[in-house]
Amino acid sequence: MRVIKLLRKSEWSPYLGGALLGLLAVLSLAFTGRLLSGSGGFETLGGSIVQAVSPAAGDNIYWKFVMPAGIGWSVFVLLGIFVGALVAALAGRTFKWRAVSDDQWIRIFGPARWKRWLVLFVGAILLEYGAGIAGGCTSGLAISGGLQLAPSAFLFIMGMFMSGIPTAMIFYRGRY
Repeated sequence: MRVIKLLRKSEWSPYLGGALLGLLAVLSLAFTGRLLSGSGGFETLGGSIVQAVSPAAGDNIYWKFVMPAGIGWSVFVLLGIFVGALVAALAGRTFKWRAVSDDQWIRIFGPARWKRWLVLFVGAILLEYGAGIAGGCTSGLAISGGLQLAPSAFLFIMGMFMSGIPTAMIFYRGRY
């Protein structure tokens, strides 16, 4: 009964969430031999689209060996993230359809919805491009790399905060 009550909370303790994420990473490694990583799923799905639309464009080293097209582990991780978030939002009774209508975003970027979508799109492209160059993503590097005490994970986390803080300062101009 306490577990059900916990699952229905709209906000969880970040310490509990972190501990559960760490436990999930350890269980994933123990039972599947694979680390948590999701950004590769976008790239393998993208490779599948490239192969379907223009096979000649997908005939290169990157799509053949680095991020081969198809449905693999990372696609299932992405699916699990989506389904898990949906179940959590439904259980916590916080699910609602939104179109980036958060009041803070409206105050910063104005009432034009296309501006907010453009900022999100450009940010997502930059993030995915950087993840592709690095050969991983925040979950793959920070969580799974940190789990293994890899120095690159801690350098990445440091770099993420060193770039994220000035970016927030530029966007929000000291308003938050």
